Amino acid sequence: MIEVTVNDRLGKKVRVKCNPTDTIGDLKKLIAAQTGTRPEKLVLKKWYTIYKDAITLNDYEIHDGFNFELYYQ
Repeated sequence: MIEVTVNDRLGKKVRVKCNPTDTIGDLKKLIAAQTGTRPEKLVLKKWYTIYKDAITLNDYEIHDGFNFELYYQ
């Protein structure tokens, strides 16, 4: 299990525990459960990289303590 932090820079900062084999889409569902926002409306970024739903956290080399930027679509 790894723990990642998601910050939308509007006052909402969420820490989520997930498996490295989970996809970004699975992570969005976990974030949506904590924030009350639909997962289709969430966009995860880091600098200018937009993370795609079908790719796993391992493939993106996301590790424990990673920080995402959360945007709403």
